[in-house]
Amino acid sequence: MKIDDYITDTLLRDIVGHDRRPTAFLVYLWLAAEHSRTRKPIQISYQDLAENIGISKSAAQSAINWLLRRKLLTVTRQTATATPIYTVQKTWK
Repeated sequence: MKIDDYITDTLLRDIVGHDRRPTAFLVYLWLAAEHSRTRKPIQISYQDLAENIGISKSAAQSAINWLLRRKLLTVTRQTATATPIYTVQKTWK
């Protein structure tokens, strides 16, 4: 997988340095890599996401909420209680 230069040159400093949310950067990076690998939106629970990255479930949930607020992710659900489906946004393109 080739990582877009913007992710490492700009987004890393913005999310980790300015926003002080390193976990959000890890979540974005993992989701972007998974999206690149599968070429489709990622359906994953907070618990599974947390286990894949090595963080707590609450940290994963907080990171997702931050990324949604920053419009770096979009989320859809089949029903209110369904496992969310995340689409990685590349707002700089």
